[in-house]
Amino acid sequence: MDAQRIPHDEVILVLDFGGQTAQLIARRVREAGVLSMLVHPGTPATELARYRPKGVILSGGPASIYEQGAPKFDPAVLEMGVPVLGVCYGMQLACSMLGCDVRRADHREFGRASLSISESGDLLHGVPANTAVWMSHGDQVQGVDERFVTLGSTPTCPHAVVRHREKALYGVQFHPEVTHTPHGTDMLRNFAYRVCGCRGDWRMSNFLEHEIARVRERVGKGRVLCGLSGGVDSSVVAALLHKGIGDQLTCVFVDNGLLRKNEREFVESTFRDHFAIDLHVADARRAFLSDLAGVTEPQEKRRLIGHRFIEVFKGEAERLRKTHGAFAFLAQGTLYPDVIESGHGATGKADVGGGYSANIKLHHNVGGLPEELGFDLVEPLRDLFKDEVRKLGEVLGLPEQMVWRHPFPGPGLAVRVLGEVTEAKLDVLRDCDEILLEEIVSAGLYRKTSQVFAVLLPISSVGVMGDGRTYEQVVAIRAVETQDFMTADWARIPYDILARISNRIINEVRGVNRVVYDISSKPPATIEWE
Repeated sequence: MDAQRIPHDEVILVLDFGGQTAQLIARRVREAGVLSMLVHPGTPATELARYRPKGVILSGGPASIYEQGAPKFDPAVLEMGVPVLGVCYGMQLACSMLGCDVRRADHREFGRASLSISESGDLLHGVPANTAVWMSHGDQVQGVDERFVTLGSTPTCPHAVVRHREKALYGVQFHPEVTHTPHGTDMLRNFAYRVCGCRGDWRMSNFLEHEIARVRERVGKGRVLCGLSGGVDSSVVAALLHKGIGDQLTCVFVDNGLLRKNEREFVESTFRDHFAIDLHVADARRAFLSDLAGVTEPQEKRRLIGHRFIEVFKGEAERLRKTHGAFAFLAQGTLYPDVIESGHGATGKADVGGGYSANIKLHHNVGGLPEELGFDLVEPLRDLFKDEVRKLGEVLGLPEQMVWRHPFPGPGLAVRVLGEVTEAKLDVLRDCDEILLEEIVSAGLYRKTSQVFAVLLPISSVGVMGDGRTYEQVVAIRAVETQDFMTADWARIPYDILARISNRIINEVRGVNRVVYDISSKPPATIEWE
């Protein structure tokens, strides 16, 4: 990310060393009202300084500092004159670079521990003298010299919290960002406010004003083509751009044949009637389903859908050029988790999402479009988590039922029909999904869950209907609760509601004789099945 794109005058940078919860650190700081961004840990201090950070947090990570190729950071970061907080691996690395004794523990410490605080001060202000923390480490700081003060310890970790006497450097051996550390949020807030001196006035209204101004400056008098799906992300993008550039925006909705029931009609009525946006529908159902014939591998499905999506856009853009003139930009609803999970930014440059995150799955709406399209990308939500996008939608005045709509994957039902995708399977899944959502809404659970959907499994099971034996399809129900979609837990739907959903699906959807409920959390599972 270019430092000029920072939509606020105070930011805390998080150097991402690849820990599973590194993104949560940034999220927790944002919840405290301070903008926080992830950057590659190898970014030179001179590059970090361009962001004018109020502070720097060194995240945890899976490596040992003694491993060959273990990630490092520029030692000059400790001389930037801004506060630094090391978390787990980040603490070990910073202390080691300053000559402290960091050793491999006799065994990896994982789980809850009791922290005893010997000195409060700024970082631990208001935290009880004895509190629970969450440990996950193999190395630990065993000894510090007179330059450091030990602020807290656990029975197995003598220097669980430390402070440098001269530098504004703090270290915690545990993870304050996770919910298993009850007062961890307080510690991160203390770091932002009491140590870094932040005001804490980062709000969605700030982002909206900055982003509209940035879009206007970048787009100028050019025309923007927006891929509209009807989901929260693309709806917010369309509303933001329409507010910023008005009639310079044209939206295209691609009917790929992989949509939920009545999705096309919903999108057309919503955006033509509510927003009065210039909306065009490209009917490409046959082309998408033809591409997917015989394909079972999830990544290949995503690749084919992404490729066809671009081809359809190219054709629609060519058609619209004749009536609207040339388009210079394509707008997309890329979010921060998309950037992180797709592994973008791990280049050594100061770029959002630029840590050691693995490429988990392909997102066909992330990254540069092929040069032959002639578009530049406009991604106004690229720096936001999902719940922040919803807040932005509220600021923009979008209808509640649109702002709080559950996410829907870019590849559509193709990644919820496991195995080969056919029109017949899609029809079955649409009917199941409609029943599921009807019951979730009627039970008052839609806003209490983050994402609920049905998955058609590539297996059949034996059943009995009437006096006859059946051998029909199996449907899985997936319902999760999450704040940021980086981690998620399965939703505890009451048994009577699950029973009603199951009974309706089996009785009303021909071809299904068994319904199962997915009780996997993320991680280790992902939210989607493919």
